[in-house]
Amino acid sequence: MNTSSDPTVQPVPASVVEQVDAADVTLSNPKRAVISLGSNLGNRLETLQGAVDALEDTPGLRVKAVSPVYETEPWGVAPGSQPSYFNAVVLIKTTLPPSSLLERGHAIEEAFERVRDERWGPRTIDVDILAYQDVVSDDPRLTLPHPRAHERAFVLVPWHDIDPGAEVPGHGAVAELLSSIGHEGVMPRADLELRLPE
Repeated sequence: MNTSSDPTVQPVPASVVEQVDAADVTLSNPKRAVISLGSNLGNRLETLQGAVDALEDTPGLRVKAVSPVYETEPWGVAPGSQPSYFNAVVLIKTTLPPSSLLERGHAIEEAFERVRDERWGPRTIDVDILAYQDVVSDDPRLTLPHPRAHERAFVLVPWHDIDPGAEVPGHGAVAELLSSIGHEGVMPRADLELRLPE
């Protein structure tokens, strides 16, 4: 049967197909952002996975890659005074502006009952925006890139895993920064894995 003579078959306009494809594969003009996750209270792996899933559930946001999990000692406190951290880095694409992404990060922290009562205190979850496209901003509410990202191995190691060619805006290539500060204190946990949301 020749479908071209079938009056019930309507061709789908190409623009509609393109829009549907685009909606399926990505977001409209998305921006790349990099987020670090850290947890040193409770079920740390479960909490990290919960944060990844919560990011994916955010309208206008897609999780594109999740790094391996690393274990690190807490910063700025006496050794052994707190549990070690599980750290990971997530690559996302989003149509949210940085301020909305920050609000979402704080909402995820609050959902996991993150308490900000001491500067280097233990926390159920830390959600930090490391970079947003190539944006450089010294806004005190959200400094981009993250002011200490370029000097922290626990951020650079997992970041390099999921994006070996990444750059920290204004500071240079992640690979070069990492080679100058080294991997010390950042232990791979090959026995642990975060799932990319379905």
